[in-house]
Formats: sequence, C-alpha cells, structure tokens
Amino acid sequence: MKVTAEKLDAHKTVLELEIPQPEVAKAINKAYQRLAGKVNIPGFRKGKVPRKVLEMRLGKDALLDEAFDIIAPQAYIEALKEQNIEPVARPDLEVVTFTEDQPLVFKATVIAKPEITVGEYKGLKVEKPSAEVDEAEVDKQIDVLRNRHAKMVVAENAVIAKGDFAIIDFEGFMDGEAFEGGGGKGYPLEIGAGAFIPGFEDQLIGAKAGDELDVNVTFPEDYHAKPLAGKAAVFKVKVTDVKRKEIPDLDDEFVKDIGEFNTVEELKADVRNNLLKAAEDKVERTLRANAVQAAVDNATVDIPEVMVESQIDHMIQDMDIRLQNSGMNLNRYLEFTNTTMETMRENYQEAAKNSVKTELLLDAIVKAEGLEASVEDLDAEIAIMAAAYQAPAEEVKRIIIQEGRIESLTKSILRKKAAEVVINSVVTE
Repeated sequence: MKVTAEKLDAHKTVLELEIPQPEVAKAINKAYQRLAGKVNIPGFRKGKVPRKVLEMRLGKDALLDEAFDIIAPQAYIEALKEQNIEPVARPDLEVVTFTEDQPLVFKATVIAKPEITVGEYKGLKVEKPSAEVDEAEVDKQIDVLRNRHAKMVVAENAVIAKGDFAIIDFEGFMDGEAFEGGGGKGYPLEIGAGAFIPGFEDQLIGAKAGDELDVNVTFPEDYHAKPLAGKAAVFKVKVTDVKRKEIPDLDDEFVKDIGEFNTVEELKADVRNNLLKAAEDKVERTLRANAVQAAVDNATVDIPEVMVESQIDHMIQDMDIRLQNSGMNLNRYLEFTNTTMETMRENYQEAAKNSVKTELLLDAIVKAEGLEASVEDLDAEIAIMAAAYQAPAEEVKRIIIQEGRIESLTKSILRKKAAEVVINSVVTE
C-alpha cells in the first residue's frame, strides 16, 4: 500500500491511500460472498447466487460499497500507524478511483491529536487552605439533627403562619371548569417553602382549621404544563388541620434517644470530628485539583474545535444521566431554566477546553515519565468499580472486555498516575 500525506493546517492532514489491485480483487470477491449469503433471490439458494445475477439485482455499486467497507478500515489504521498520527475524530473519506481492475485510491481527511508543549509540572508551589471548623457549623449540624427528629403535631386553634404545615383539600378551576391535575386531599403544604404556584401559600396565612377559602393565582409564563402557563386560576381550598414542628430540646435525654452518645458534649464532639474530617477531605481534593490545574496552566496547546465539541457532548450526556437519576430529563431541565441547548453548549465551552487540555497534558506526562498500567492496576480499578456497582469484580471485568473498554480504562489509570506525579511533588505554601 502506498500512502502520501498532505498537512493542510496545524490539525488537519489529508492521507491518500493507494491499495494494489490484487487486494482490491480479493475484497470484491469477499464482498460478493457476504452479499450472496444475505440476499434472497428467487430460484437460488442463499450463498449460491451467481455474481452477475447478484450485480443485476443489487447493482455494481452495492458490491463496491461492501468491498470498500471490507478493505478501507484496516488500510486506514495501517496508514495512521505509518504516518504516526493519532486521530481525535472520525475521518472524512473520499473515493478517488475504485474499479475492479485498478488500484483503489481514496483520501482520508484526519484531525490529529495536537502536540502539547509541557511546562513545569513537578515541584509546583500550591497554596494549601486550612481545614477549620467553627462552633457555628457544629450548632448548625446539631439543629439539622434536631429538625430531623422533630414531630409534627396538630396546633389547636392556631392561625396559619410561615413555617406551619397546612393540611388542605383543594381543587383548581379555570374559567369555571375544574382542570386535570389541579386537585388533592389531605395535602401537607409547608407555608413559605414555595412548593406551590407563587402567591398560593401567602393567601393561606391567617386561616385556621375548618376555614374554606378561594385562592386566586396566575400560573407562571414558563410553567411546565403548557396549557396552564400564564393562565389565571381559582383554587377552592379547605384547611382540615394546621400542624407545626415540635423540635426536641437539646439535652442529654434527646442525645440518648437518637444514638450511641450519653451527653450533649459527646454528640458535639462527634459532629465536630466529622465536620473536621470532611473539611480535611475537601482541602485534600482542592489541593490535588489546584496542583494539576497549575501544571495545566503551565502548558500550551492549540486544541482542535472538534475535541472541544466532543467533550461538550460528553458533559451534556453526563448531565442528562444525572437528571434522569433524579427523576427529570434534559428537555424538562431546559424548560424549567428557560435555557436553550445552544446557550448550554456555550456555557460549557471553557470547562470543556480546560478538560481537554488537562487530558492532553496528562497523556504527555505519561509518555515523559514512561508510566505503565499493570494487570494489578487494572484489577484494582475494576475492584473499585465493582464495589461502586455492588457487583462481582469478575462480572464487571467480563463486561468491560466484552464492550471493548479495556483500552479506555487503561488510559484512565495512566492519567491518574500522571496526576499523582504532579501532586506528589507539590510544594505547599
């Protein structure tokens, strides 16, 4: 095979590949055998249809297309190796000449992984913030704990105020007609939480158990149920009960009731220790992230736009998965936040560029340091994944191999090792 390369700009290269005619003939024959085994033609058994009949039925182009799919991918891979090019996107292919009695000539326009100029990445000076916990944070966590163990009690003859729970029956009407999804019974509405339509909760303030009242509201213009958006509605509401939180006193008796401690001071000490550990963990994460970022800032690279766009795609896919796990989806999120996909992509631009630059730097450090991923490294990483998924490690490994993800997992391990090279040499200030 003959390969020539023409560099169009800093990122784009055109490879012209010429594959000898004998190899072309073999690929066309293999293409014929494949198609003959797939196509049903009356009067012939599968795989036994003569080639001329097959060409008459499908057309010569179908045969050539199948042959191209057989011969071109491997030729392209070999050309990349020969030219020492690592692509970052699918190539644009253009057939120059392709007949059975001639060599196959085609062009592949490739976006290559850019070379990064690595700056200083060892012995970097990075500020280490202090891990501190003040008593206000301890008291806040204790208050959260007390609220978690609060009891809801009926407030006899109480007038509804902010913070109360109004237990209500309600039904919504628009133009005198009840609308679907606008009713409920025994609903515990926390006044001031903003869970209902703006203005609804405020109109219940001052009411008491047994009161019946009309609540007039206007749905927001961006309301998720389009038929209701911007429309005025009346809710007929009956207050059946008023409940308030009864927060337990902070004393030794409360502490004994909720756990393993005997005194308030023991509980506070435990909360303080947990907060301090969380603060130390945060400091460590921040230090590590800042160390890698300092190394990234010292590097220079011209990043192809296609790499940035691909990274944005991944970031949006990850966000969509998180939203679905929380019971939402990307389209609804865009509606609720009044955001367009174009705006979201623009907002991700800088983060995506930095993420790509970070990966390029870590790959360069892997090469510079001669880092390798052993079988033990792979097994350890798979064990971590298995624990996260609560699945047997062997099963997770089988799936990874089956899906062809060993290479990407290896790359991830190497990048982690490269980051450790930077982090372990940091000089803290």
